[in-house]
Amino acid sequence: MNETASISRPLTTPERLALAQQAFQRFHSRCFWFMREDLLVGEEDIEAVIHGLRAHGNREAFLIAARLCR
Repeated sequence: MNETASISRPLTTPERLALAQQAFQRFHSRCFWFMREDLLVGEEDIEAVIHGLRAHGNREAFLIAARLCR
């Protein structure tokens, strides 16, 4: 098997923002209860999303946070 096939490419900025927004909406009640529910995630919010996913999320949230770090 080709080793590089399992390594995913880094996300573009629009892809990263979209993934962060989806994660924020999906995990709002568990990870982001202290933030406005209608927040539109911007680049300045991504670190807070990553932190919330890691600190309060489940395994799926942790994996999404790892994807956002790339």
